[in-house]
Order: sequence, then C-alpha cells, then structure tokens
Amino acid sequence: MITKEDEELVEIAKELIKQHYHYGKHHVACAVRMKNNLIFKGIHLKANVGRATICAESVALGQALTNGEKEFDTIVAVKHPSPNSESSEIMVVSPCGVCRELISDYCSDMKVIIPGENQIAKRHIHELLPSKFE
Repeated sequence: MITKEDEELVEIAKELIKQHYHYGKHHVACAVRMKNNLIFKGIHLKANVGRATICAESVALGQALTNGEKEFDTIVAVKHPSPNSESSEIMVVSPCGVCRELISDYCSDMKVIIPGENQIAKRHIHELLPSKFE
C-alpha cells in the first residue's frame, strides 16, 4: 500500500531529476527513506563505456551508508524522458537486476516503489528478486 510518505518520496526523486537532468549524462534519480525518516538521494551517472555507468540507486545507498545510516525503509527511482519521447512525464521505474542485488545485499528488509498497472505499487525487495543467490 502506498502511503503519503511514499508519494512524498516519489516527488523528492522527481524534483531531483528535474534539477539535474542532462541528456546523455543523468536521466534517473533515486530517493531512499530510512527508518528514522532521513532521506538520501542520488542521480544516475552515465558513462561512455557502459560498465562504468553507476545507477542512481547505488549513489543514494552510498550516500546513506557514508553518513552512517543502515536502517533502510523504502526506495524509489524515477526516469526523465528523453527529448524525443512522446511523453514528457517523469515516471517511476523498477530497479535493474544489478540494483535489485545491491538493495537486497545491503537492505534485506527494503520496500521498493515500482510502476504498477494503473498506479505505483510497493513491494518487498525479495518479491523483486526471488531465489536470491546467497
């Protein structure tokens, strides 16, 4: 169930990508809420060599951990449309497979806000990464 706090977290991520969107460099933003309600943010760092690219989720999780926080609650990522997209709406996106692994490694109890059929939804990370390699 999506709460008012979840909707606020989505808005924080959307505002972040509005501020920092740069075609070819930054098109995804992430916000993570801790159990103590602190919020950490990150943006996607695109590189010319694909393997060097860093997802926004990694940056946000790193921000939290760097600040000594370890009690994660909920995470969301949003994507800014490219200039030639039909839609101009910033949308919630699901974490990639690598991010799902990273989230589950560092935050085994994390909830993830994802796109749903008609509205956003919230799932436990283990629902997004079943039969995780341990």
